[in-house]
Amino acid sequence: MKPTLEAVAVGAGFADGAGGRISALEEVDACFWPGQLSVIVGASGSGKSTLLQVLAGIVAPERGRVICGTLDVGALDGTRRDAWRLANCGIVFQDFRLIGELDALANTLLPAHFMHLRAPAALHRRAQSLLADLGLAGRLGPVARLSRGEQQRVALARALLLDPPMLLADEATASLDAENGQRVADALRAAANAGKTVIAVTHDDKLSTLADQRLTLKAGRVVEPRRFRS
Repeated sequence: MKPTLEAVAVGAGFADGAGGRISALEEVDACFWPGQLSVIVGASGSGKSTLLQVLAGIVAPERGRVICGTLDVGALDGTRRDAWRLANCGIVFQDFRLIGELDALANTLLPAHFMHLRAPAALHRRAQSLLADLGLAGRLGPVARLSRGEQQRVALARALLLDPPMLLADEATASLDAENGQRVADALRAAANAGKTVIAVTHDDKLSTLADQRLTLKAGRVVEPRRFRS
């Protein structure tokens, strides 16, 4: 089976406050397959979130390639990477990136407004169904009033709204109690079972036990790639 997404000798870094450079990724090679849940683990500062951002086309690699089919995503300019990401990726950010003044349904529907002036009725129904599946049916009022765990689940519903082929999640269970953490972990596993390519940065052992592949990062390098299912 051909991977959906592939990182080939990817390197990336950032400027520091003193005019120097901080290396975040060094020669990362990784493959991600449809129908599989891959987790990226490692200590804080090991490059996990940077790798996820490079895979999602948010950050362009300084070296190497990110391949989706025949397309080198990393070689695209920012506008075309944005368009590719909208068509291919649902993303759950570690800081949620919700609009606090809007309610859960309006936040879930936000991706629809990149393609439609008004969200179609079918997407309204899908958004309501996703929120219900995540235990958020009928939540009213601004999401700023919700708990962090509830906000995290709204972010997951938003990522799933357009039924993207890839789902990328940065610490999607980190803000949740055990019951809701398991609910979100099961939702990520279900997305993979439905054929999506699911990639999750996590410190959550429960989520790791559901994975088909685990990549361990240390100082920006993959030091322990393990596939549990082919």
